[in-house]
Amino acid sequence: MGYVLGIDLGTSSLKGLIMNKAGQLVAEASAEYRIDSPAPGFSEQHPEYWVIAFEEVITKLSFDVANFSAELEAISFSGQMHSLVTLGENNEVVYPAILWNDVRTTKQCAEIMEQLGDQLKEITKNIVLEGFTLPKILWLQQNKPEIWAKVKKIMLPKDYLAFVLTGNMACEYSDAAGTSLFDIEKHEWSTAICDKFEIDKDILPSVVASLAQVGVVNEVYANRFGLKQDVKVFAGGADNACAALGAGIVNEDYALVSLGTSGVFSSFEPEIVNYQGKLHFFNHVIPDVYYSMGVTLAAGNSLNWFKNTFGRGLGFDELLADVHTVAPGSEGLLFTPYIVGERTPHIDSKIRGSFIGIDTRHELKHFARAVLEGITFSLKDAQVLMETAKNKKFKQIISVGGGARNTDWMQMQADIFDAEIIRLEVEQGPGVGACMIAAVGNAWFTDFESCRDTFVQYQKETFKPKKDNVANYEKLYEVYREVYPATKNICATLTGFGEI
Repeated sequence: MGYVLGIDLGTSSLKGLIMNKAGQLVAEASAEYRIDSPAPGFSEQHPEYWVIAFEEVITKLSFDVANFSAELEAISFSGQMHSLVTLGENNEVVYPAILWNDVRTTKQCAEIMEQLGDQLKEITKNIVLEGFTLPKILWLQQNKPEIWAKVKKIMLPKDYLAFVLTGNMACEYSDAAGTSLFDIEKHEWSTAICDKFEIDKDILPSVVASLAQVGVVNEVYANRFGLKQDVKVFAGGADNACAALGAGIVNEDYALVSLGTSGVFSSFEPEIVNYQGKLHFFNHVIPDVYYSMGVTLAAGNSLNWFKNTFGRGLGFDELLADVHTVAPGSEGLLFTPYIVGERTPHIDSKIRGSFIGIDTRHELKHFARAVLEGITFSLKDAQVLMETAKNKKFKQIISVGGGARNTDWMQMQADIFDAEIIRLEVEQGPGVGACMIAAVGNAWFTDFESCRDTFVQYQKETFKPKKDNVANYEKLYEVYREVYPATKNICATLTGFGEI
């Protein structure tokens, strides 16, 4: 039969999926690890955590899957983006990995934009943010010069794991694009950026395509798990690119909305589009194309906050049970989900959320519906930017995450996005994308479209926009867009007051 293994190296756990040539999920396993925070704003992990988790996962799978050792043919990866791994002379880790959600680098981000600004946006097609890799490098240079002096190679998390498995160092385009060091058009590390910040390009790994074979599983692991053949290892991709691939986004007719703790609206981009930093724009795992991505910092997090604060003791099903009885627009109640700041299209750490239009007739069900609508409006900001740039509407939008589990919210998405919304039959996230890279790399399929037809299935039930609801939401969205500029200065003042 033959198997591929997709490894999803996340922020708090590593997950492994085994899939066969028929696109069936054969088995899955996961292992958790901790995030270390030695100081406020710091978020770190030792790369050894990932290695231990991988060994635990592959051990579980080897016991659970018949003929695992004989049938495993290929491995690939999805990985958390941006996180900095630093290696020394003998490839030893010289400092804990600084993760994407570490926020110690505000000062360095300001320095980078001041010194490069428009040139950085032209080369990388993004502005720099605390999560990206370059400001982490500058932080090490400025605050840990004795550590920086030891650094001989820089890697990203999934690439470090591939190195452990194969002994070879490489970084693929989709992950390199999130470092603020990569020339997205030329597919190479930027000499201009590296020279500006005194980064020797020799410490950066070679860059390859996501489908590139970076080696085979080394003898130590092959013997340990009784592998009967050379298991090919393919470079893989960044988690958001793999999530889009795993949802079947292989052309520009479709978009993906993902509603987890944060929210993501992403789309396939066949050519370079310069969004001037209002959207993230990265190389895709699909050859020679790109993807754009808007981020709402508090999507599911807004709903969690609302439940814990105003619906304590209720489950989500109970909290949302009556939202269908409230008309679109929540009877004049509007919520902005800026409770931890916002990313798209307002890069503003000081903006805060709000309920606008509170009236004595509003009950819990109105507030609950307003929260769902506000989260969706925030993601519509990204949709509008993308569709305006493309001068076309998305044919369908695939919804994943918590928002795909509630049928009322699915209908709201259809009405607010004014598009047909569909769901996956089985939702396994970026790990499916990693499996697809392994399958195409291993020549099971000639391209990602044919692989998608086998590996990705959608539910038959779809959610179509309702004309009257669409019209109401179009008017309300224009009001929603007025809230940010109206509250920006107020929130900045209140945030400063709260810090006193």
